Amino acid sequence: MIIKKNTLAAALATGITLLAAGAASAEVLFWSTQARPVEEAQAMRDQVLSGFSGDVDFQPSENGPWLTRVDAETQAGSGKIGVLGSLHGNLISLSDNLADMSDIGVDGVNSAFLELGKLGTDQQKYIPWMQATYIMAANKKALEHLPEGADINALSYDQLIEWAKTMAEKTGSPKFGFPAGPKGLKHRFFQGYMYPSYTNSMVTKFRSPEAELAWNKFKELWSYTNPGSPNFSFMQEQLLTEEVWVAFDHTARLADAFNTRPDDFVAFPAPAGPTGRGFMPVVVGIAVPDTAPDMAESKALVSYLLEPATQIETLRATNFFPVVDVELPDDMPAAVRMSGAAIATMSGSADANPGLLPVGLGDLGGKFNAVYVDSFERIVLAGQDVRTVLDDQADALRKLMEEAGAPCWAPDVASEGACPVD
Repeated sequence: MIIKKNTLAAALATGITLLAAGAASAEVLFWSTQARPVEEAQAMRDQVLSGFSGDVDFQPSENGPWLTRVDAETQAGSGKIGVLGSLHGNLISLSDNLADMSDIGVDGVNSAFLELGKLGTDQQKYIPWMQATYIMAANKKALEHLPEGADINALSYDQLIEWAKTMAEKTGSPKFGFPAGPKGLKHRFFQGYMYPSYTNSMVTKFRSPEAELAWNKFKELWSYTNPGSPNFSFMQEQLLTEEVWVAFDHTARLADAFNTRPDDFVAFPAPAGPTGRGFMPVVVGIAVPDTAPDMAESKALVSYLLEPATQIETLRATNFFPVVDVELPDDMPAAVRMSGAAIATMSGSADANPGLLPVGLGDLGGKFNAVYVDSFERIVLAGQDVRTVLDDQADALRKLMEEAGAPCWAPDVASEGACPVD
């Protein structure tokens, strides 16, 4: 009998020890829609997360399965996911089931991005994790033609127009280039740069007097734009051939120019208009679900992901840029260093006015983009009356938004139901 008691005691002690050991070594499940390619996922594990004090199980997933699992754990009231990583648009629908992270230090994170992470609440529902975006690039030959007193890192659209005009007059041909080709990302410029800069809106004020001013300003810029622009899609090509000296494009579509001839080019932020420095960040956030099994450890991982050194390793692993102000190492590719500095300046500017990627449109996203492309083709290429075109296209946009039932997203004010078009 004594032996049995001792045996039972030993067994219980062993079990308790094993439970304690299991608790101490419990992994934080990092459930992410980003870094899905095999190489990126492995780099996240080996380069980014290996420095965390605890254990992390990084598991990337496609959007559908990612959301399905999150919904299942939310409905069950418990789960294994400790940290979520996804685009702003995916995190919006989870707002009611995300923990408040206001107690996490966010030094150096752009205030506009942090506001987006509140998802319309008074709590920090997610914290920005990484970003990609569009910027400007210039051949250094163009710098001597900058307007007097202009700061290339704080240009206005009026100064950009004056710069383009001077270059055309001094060199004998237009030197500004724009990706207006069939595969160019022109719609993102109008949605996320021009409209926020002139209207503080992407949808609601589509046909406003401010929007009319914006299109007329772009028409003025177009008069000093390389006439081949309707065929340009990746501006790195025209920068390298020097068909153009100044251009706008996605960072990935400028990279070859920066990497091939880094000493010949500069990267800088998009210009500002009357309502701020509109730009379109592809914002990836990190959040903690209410059902996280170890809230303290999950928040510790979020804090770790915001550390400057971790942000740099994340850039190496994913090619997404930091959301905090960091000094990039010299061994980074030239395109990363140049674009990263421009992005940091743009997102950290006092007049930063981010316009998010469209949210909630589903398979109507292509039609949404077409509204802006059609407006460009009619107003700029065909020379039609701005007011007439905006009135026509606003009707198309209104019907589309009502069909999608998509609420407004930044910089438009949040709405109940479909985002209105005034």
